[in-house]
Amino acid sequence: MRRQARPRPTVLIVGNPNVGKSVLFHKLTGRYVTVSNYPGTTVEVARGLMRYRGREFVIIDSPGMYSLMPITDEERVARRILLRERPALVLHVIDAKNLARMLPLTMQLVETGVPVAVVLNMMDELERAGLSIQIDTLAHQLGVPVLPTVCLSGQGVEAVKELIYERLTAACADLPTRD
Repeated sequence: MRRQARPRPTVLIVGNPNVGKSVLFHKLTGRYVTVSNYPGTTVEVARGLMRYRGREFVIIDSPGMYSLMPITDEERVARRILLRERPALVLHVIDAKNLARMLPLTMQLVETGVPVAVVLNMMDELERAGLSIQIDTLAHQLGVPVLPTVCLSGQGVEAVKELIYERLTAACADLPTRD
């Protein structure tokens, strides 16, 4: 009798529109997705595989959302994925220069009980504006990992991959490794 492997662990990428979710998805999976953030466009969800250190993880790029209390079709789709599929990890991508405006969604995500990590994107723009964020303090206050990135250039993306691997390796311990 052949042992059936568990499904690959799933990582859901969420966040407001235009924060770099699809860029991060591309950096993690190698799949390019076309992004449209205007009314009347089709709400699509992209799925891809991230292969890292001999393991495979399903990455889902969700439509932009501002809240778990959906108003738009995009938010309904993202919320449905979060609550029905119960991903093993949620990456909340945040525009670093608009941190205060984006933290309410972080808190809503944490309250769902699904493991959350904050991807603090566009750190280069924050620094050009002469601002900074104390990453360790923010992580401590939120109670979740916070990873600074510049997804366009790839800065910090390796740390995101490493976090996914470390957090989810136990979930896929019985899967065969692939090189």
